[in-house]
Amino acid sequence: MNTLTVRAARWSARHPWRALLGWLLFVALCLGVGSAVGTDSAKTADYRVGEAGRAEAMAADGHLERLSTEQVLISARSGALDERAAASAARELTTRMRGLPEVAHVAGPVRSPDGRILMVEVSVKGEERDAVDKVDALLAQTAAVQKDHPGLLLEETGSPSTSKGVDQQRDEDLALSEKITLPVTLLTLLAVFGSLTMAAVPLLLALSSIAAAVGLAMVASHLTPDTGVGTNVILMIGLAVGVDYTLFHLKREREERARSGGRLSSEALVEMAAATSGRAVVVSGLAVVASTATLYLASDVIFSSLATGTVVVVLVAVASSLTALPALLTVLGRRTERRARRRAAHGKPSRRIRGENGGRFWSALLRPAARHPLATLCASLLALLALVLPLTGLKITEMSRDTHSRAIPAMRVYDRLNDAFPERRVTHQVVVRASAARSAEVGGELRELARRVAGDPLFSGASRIRTSADHRTSALEVRVPYLGNSPQAYDSLDRLRHGYLPATVGKVAGARYAVTGDVARYTDYPAHQESKLPLVLGALLLVTFLMTLYAFRSVVLGLIGVVLNLLSAAAALGLLVLVFQHTWAEGLLDFHSTGSIGSRVPLFLFVILFGLSMDYQVFVVSRIREAVLAGTPTRQAVLDGVRRSASVVTSAAVVMTTVFVSFVFLHIIEMKQIGFVLAAAVLIDAFVVRVLVLPAAMLLLGERTWWPVRPARTAATGPNPALVDVG
Repeated sequence: MNTLTVRAARWSARHPWRALLGWLLFVALCLGVGSAVGTDSAKTADYRVGEAGRAEAMAADGHLERLSTEQVLISARSGALDERAAASAARELTTRMRGLPEVAHVAGPVRSPDGRILMVEVSVKGEERDAVDKVDALLAQTAAVQKDHPGLLLEETGSPSTSKGVDQQRDEDLALSEKITLPVTLLTLLAVFGSLTMAAVPLLLALSSIAAAVGLAMVASHLTPDTGVGTNVILMIGLAVGVDYTLFHLKREREERARSGGRLSSEALVEMAAATSGRAVVVSGLAVVASTATLYLASDVIFSSLATGTVVVVLVAVASSLTALPALLTVLGRRTERRARRRAAHGKPSRRIRGENGGRFWSALLRPAARHPLATLCASLLALLALVLPLTGLKITEMSRDTHSRAIPAMRVYDRLNDAFPERRVTHQVVVRASAARSAEVGGELRELARRVAGDPLFSGASRIRTSADHRTSALEVRVPYLGNSPQAYDSLDRLRHGYLPATVGKVAGARYAVTGDVARYTDYPAHQESKLPLVLGALLLVTFLMTLYAFRSVVLGLIGVVLNLLSAAAALGLLVLVFQHTWAEGLLDFHSTGSIGSRVPLFLFVILFGLSMDYQVFVVSRIREAVLAGTPTRQAVLDGVRRSASVVTSAAVVMTTVFVSFVFLHIIEMKQIGFVLAAAVLIDAFVVRVLVLPAAMLLLGERTWWPVRPARTAATGPNPALVDVG
């Protein structure tokens, strides 16, 4: 064979130190170039979708966009508020804030209805996305005033300080996740290989791939802006697939070494592994990349950032398995050979290297499919469909600020703000664009709108009307006395958009209007995702089918792959609904149920799982196809292939599950859901779909599995019939 996979492995095996040095230089170059060009972070405009996005674009054109705000609450540490001391602190705070270049405006102090709190609101200059980088200066001034007035309590909250707290909490959570994941992964690999050196190889290569991918992602951010989640997904996916790809290749090399009994050199063994598992890794990696690329069809900057991170780290992980891994295996193999020669010279027996022949456990697990394939298939499918049923109650929402952990200080102050000033809990911004000649008419209709909402219990008043310098854009803010995640808040938006606005501003000829604000965003984003879901899912199903068809030349296997991936993803999502849309698991997993699933979770699950499932699909079916190519009947090939690949698939699933489960310990509810659903999906796919459903289906289909072209049987020569091309 002389495929690219084999040629790369052959060169690396013959020049191992050059290959390893080249890999290290590549990783260093990626990090160096990435650090030099920096990260291009997404701007506020990149996040705009739906009607809320149109309103924000119109407001920005007229320089009437909403500024990020911080609220400073001044209260007594105990007892009644000292009004004179509070007023003095408010004046000092106002003076200090107005002196900051980051501050656009400081509003006059507002007293809460119960008189216990004085609130000062500060507007931050620039885009919303940049405000988090400026909030430190505001927090420092609040701390300085607090120091000057020790008898009072000054607390600050707002979108920038909340975002800063979320970022800090996420960084701490990820550090904890790494502390959990790395040791557990190492222990799993140690159990698989029985050697610390061999167990360290997959982990080290995965970490080096992650480092290179982080640098490349910085470069890629200048094509698709980074939203701050790229590094998270690189860590999560990079460790999972990086270890898996190395594990597949490494286990096959050890199997061939055990089978050869020392008759073949390390270079030959590496080449043999590259011809089989090496190609499977390449096909699997390309499948993950192709599947993930469908996220770009969602036309969403966050999904594009997730896709870029995943694509980059998977490609780097595949590259490491083609270059650095064969070199490492050769170096370690030569060391093993030298030890064997020394032991032989001293008359000692060589240490036995474990192959991969299956075991009693997997034979027992496969027994139902082998003896009763139809019953096993039906029972397994019924169990999966039972998990799918909860999807009928799936509720998708955008996870709002109200869902953030109260361990963040700014969120606890946010709760106090909402309690003290209920009339300011939610603000809708109405933006109207019309010709300058219609400015007076637009102003009149907006005043009529303000008058109407003043008599509606869903609203608590409106601000003054602001008009752009060219008199073409006008804006009005309407306040709502309900929390942003409440039904009343959503009802108020619906009434505003479909009732009051058409009846007022809608009568102005040629006027365009739209509503934005937090609730509008929480409404429009899930709607945007739902509108894109059919396109992305359709492309995903097509990609999965075509990749399976390419790998195995079988239409039947392509259809089976699509159905099984869809079923396992749906079952995992149904399990997610059971756990996170209800309250029974709150104490167990440390979360507060929102009664819904994050809007990004289903789409992310389907795309990532469809790609990762190809790991198992390609590896397991490749072993089956190798046996068929070597002349084994399909029935026996299925049983032998699943049994031989069971251990490595199990190990890979445990590693992946460990990585994903570590995200369940995060405080961010959407990350918890993503970690949980991916872990559940991998377990379902590895232990139900690939061990029960797939073998049972292939046993029932028999030779029809390979339709339209059955693999031509080839006479096996030499110690390893698996050298025959698997695709």
